[in-house]
Amino acid sequence: MPNAPAIVTSLIVAVWIAAIAILTVQNASPISLKFLFFESIQLPVGVILAFSVVSGLLGAALFKPIAELVEGGAGKKQGRNP
Repeated sequence: MPNAPAIVTSLIVAVWIAAIAILTVQNASPISLKFLFFESIQLPVGVILAFSVVSGLLGAALFKPIAELVEGGAGKKQGRNP
């Protein structure tokens, strides 16, 4: 089954979206985040959760190519010369 990884990935993403949707409906009250002296505007929990998940996915997606660029030259040279 060559499509198995795509199916598993789709199922994982669907479960995450369903979990965010359930939490959003159950926690519709607005909250504000506090960090040191900073405080955000009041937003629903679902919006903050969705923003956190999206920023985490984008951060992970950008981290791998950047890490490969940083160590890419040394790794390729070592791979050619045993």
